[in-house]
Amino acid sequence: MKNVVHIKNLEVVFDTDEGCIEAVRDITLSIREGETLGLVGESGCGKSVTSMSILRLIPCPPGRITGGEILFDGQDLLTLPIPQLRRIRGQAIGMIFQEPMTALSPLHRIGSQLVEAWQFHYPLKRREAWEQSLAWLEKVGIPDPAQQMYAYPYQLSGGMRQRVMIAAAMMMAPRLLIADEPTTALDVTIQAQILDLMRAMKKADTSVLLITHDMGVIWEMCERVAVMYAGEIVEVGDVEPLFNTPLHPYTEALLQSIPSLAEGRGRLPTIKGQVPSPLEYPAGCRFSSRCPHAFDRCLAEHPTLKKQGARQVRCFLHDEGEVAS
Repeated sequence: MKNVVHIKNLEVVFDTDEGCIEAVRDITLSIREGETLGLVGESGCGKSVTSMSILRLIPCPPGRITGGEILFDGQDLLTLPIPQLRRIRGQAIGMIFQEPMTALSPLHRIGSQLVEAWQFHYPLKRREAWEQSLAWLEKVGIPDPAQQMYAYPYQLSGGMRQRVMIAAAMMMAPRLLIADEPTTALDVTIQAQILDLMRAMKKADTSVLLITHDMGVIWEMCERVAVMYAGEIVEVGDVEPLFNTPLHPYTEALLQSIPSLAEGRGRLPTIKGQVPSPLEYPAGCRFSSRCPHAFDRCLAEHPTLKKQGARQVRCFLHDEGEVAS
């Protein structure tokens, strides 16, 4: 299957008063045509930094993309001139941001923001762009869309703002949709509605990068999943085999932390210890201080992401002949 996006050896750092923080390291990941790829991991692991790097939205300063390639239809987005990149943003690649209240302009009406996007990418008259925008608000289930075109973002609920963001991201039929935690801060009922809406709006040839920390959402929405920990990808594979037989100890721990009605109301399993500081990552495996299977090599040598059958995993446990002591 053809790759729409191929991220190769991506490196992003942030300069702070305490020192240089390595936000993501050696990220190599492909998104295939028509698939939904989940990117999962706990808060601060680098999921959003990875997604923002695709469209070069990392604020600089303090952030800097220091290495790698991001190939989209054969073009390296990291070297593309900004005028050409702006033509790709919002048209070929759409993005649903984590918090629509900050992504939408608080000073402009909903209709004006959608119309501006249409007129930037296509030679439409304002009336045509208005009608297209109104039709998309209807598609995403905004009640009384003609009236809401004149509303400001603060006048809409969180769920309605998220629907506006979905309309803005999908209305130009992008080849790639990046959804950065699209259900964050929404109640469970609205979360289900938003996920159903995304599934209904997705075309067969549209690829989706879905970023979340919710393994349940990954199971429901994705064909493949990449698991991140401390700025690195630690495992990549198809959803069902990865859920059934996780290869990396961190993936296994994440899956064990999913609440289950069958287990009653006992305490959920936790991962001992803390994520290492990005200012001073250990020389060896970044999960080694928390891993129940760690052995001497894990503490001294940094593992690389290697193929393991149909999957990829960053763990010495799966090197040939390697066993935990």
